[in-house]
Amino acid sequence: MTGLQLVIAAGSLVGLGLTVLLWRWVPAEPDLGETLNRLSPAGARSAQAHRTRQFSRSDDVRDVLGTYGERVLPARVWGSVSSEDLAILRITPTRYYGEKLLFAFIGLLSGPMLTIVPMIAWSGIPIYVPVVASLGLAAGLWFLPNYNVLDDARKARLEFSRALGAFIDLVALERAAGSGPRQAMEAAATAGDSWVFRRISEELARTRWSGTTPWEAMRQLGDEFGVVELHELADIVRLSGEEGAQIYGQLRARAASMRSAMLIEQKAEANKVSERMVLPTSLMVLIFLALLLTPQMLRLLGG
Repeated sequence: MTGLQLVIAAGSLVGLGLTVLLWRWVPAEPDLGETLNRLSPAGARSAQAHRTRQFSRSDDVRDVLGTYGERVLPARVWGSVSSEDLAILRITPTRYYGEKLLFAFIGLLSGPMLTIVPMIAWSGIPIYVPVVASLGLAAGLWFLPNYNVLDDARKARLEFSRALGAFIDLVALERAAGSGPRQAMEAAATAGDSWVFRRISEELARTRWSGTTPWEAMRQLGDEFGVVELHELADIVRLSGEEGAQIYGQLRARAASMRSAMLIEQKAEANKVSERMVLPTSLMVLIFLALLLTPQMLRLLGG
């Protein structure tokens, strides 16, 4: 490493440090929607829960990094992951922030580790190569948790919809057996052992001391997870609880329509996969034909 390269590296580090200090002292621009949400009753409860989590000790490095990052960094740097996606995965925003910081830190360390062997073998490699590699890996890994949350939340909603169809069928059977709306939903929730049934059972158990009705709890859970089917279930059960309507046929019809919609979606996904396989299959056929015809063409041209 030459003296000029050392001077450039030292100047870059000093400039980076001054930039971080200036960024820290720049006045923050609060987001209006976030401020109004924080001042609402639901936002106040969320802030209280957040303060409770801060006071409780956690040995997970993601929680420690997330707490520090949430306090120091502005909100706009974390990305646009929705609260519904985090809620259905049961991931707190603090842990999500910590995971992003942890991934970025791993990217910063991976750049020098991946380039140290080429730099030793070929001493002519400039110093900015590991710096660029570290920054590129850190930027790429910074956005990796966003993709993970979106993909996992999509799969979780699909699993939730499948289990919800079975739950609606069980509620209909319990109602046909003469159970009330609350008893039917609670009995149906205890029939399964998946995370969907456990989450619904927890929400129904909470309604016994919170003073809310089961259909209101299902609507709130649908808002929290972003699952529209829970709203429709809440509307159907509300007719039985408030007006005494017979809902067996409506519940069975709703469960059947959910299964049909999921079947249509799976068929469409299978068709997309089949369409993506057309081009590779065609290329393989062309290569096979070329292997068969090339010797004959060469023999004809040579003769």
